[in-house]
Amino acid sequence: MSELPASYKEFLAGKSEMFINTVRPVLLQSAADKLHGVRVTYNPGSTGHQAHLDDSLPYGVVFEDID
Repeated sequence: MSELPASYKEFLAGKSEMFINTVRPVLLQSAADKLHGVRVTYNPGSTGHQAHLDDSLPYGVVFEDID
């Protein structure tokens, strides 16, 4: 399994377990291919946070946005 880069570990620091469980798989996917960053969106509805690879972001970058 890929090791997360420092920027991803720093992003997760202090976050809730539920948030980490939602976002970490996508961070691991990004760390495995080392091609793209991750966009984390927040939807105020029932879905809450979502994360996906974003080819407009360089590897190691996490960008938080509101959906």
